[in-house]
Amino acid sequence: MNDPTTIRRLYGRRSGHKLRAGQSALLERLLPAVSVPEAGPIDSATLFGDQRPLHLEIGFGSGEHLAFRADLLPDHGFIGAEPFLNGVVAALGHIDERKLGNVRLHMGDALEVLERLPDGSLSFVYLLHPDPWPKARHAKRRMVNHGPLDLIAAKLRQSGEFRLGTDDPVYCRWSMTIMSQRPDFEWLAQRASDFLTRPGGWPETRYEAKARRQGREVWHFRYRRA
Repeated sequence: MNDPTTIRRLYGRRSGHKLRAGQSALLERLLPAVSVPEAGPIDSATLFGDQRPLHLEIGFGSGEHLAFRADLLPDHGFIGAEPFLNGVVAALGHIDERKLGNVRLHMGDALEVLERLPDGSLSFVYLLHPDPWPKARHAKRRMVNHGPLDLIAAKLRQSGEFRLGTDDPVYCRWSMTIMSQRPDFEWLAQRASDFLTRPGGWPETRYEAKARRQGREVWHFRYRRA
């Protein structure tokens, strides 16, 4: 198994614009109630008090995909990991507005959450528009590397699904190369249109909309845990 700690350092900003008073109040009120526990093993019962399918979104951005999926599947449990403070606040806004009781958030490294979950406990893992780190010398920082993928594979149940979306051609080619080396993942595409068209139940995020406005193609990859 490759070492997932090769990308354990979180690069880039942790916060952006200053929070408004209402956002700060929402953060103080709601984040403690929906946060993943800071230590110890976690599972469906720990997070939601029962046994239910679990989903994990790595780097949920502003949380619109996470909230859409949680609203669509209220009897499933959703975990979102995001180190960016403003993104966490935006996700809290979705949770509060939609009254979503099936979402838990971790403001930090997704690998920390993955390591604490039981093997075979996840039904879906989402990685949508991750930082592409386009320079070759930064390739080890990409989430699509064998170390993190070993961990994702271990935590996905058999036939569980790993979904990847990107609008960056470098990351697209890199991901196809890396994933083609993984016998533990089966690519579900049978024709080009399968990864050029966003599947049903996969909402358009603001990052995808921005990419399309700027004339960039967007690729949608679905892999089954073999």
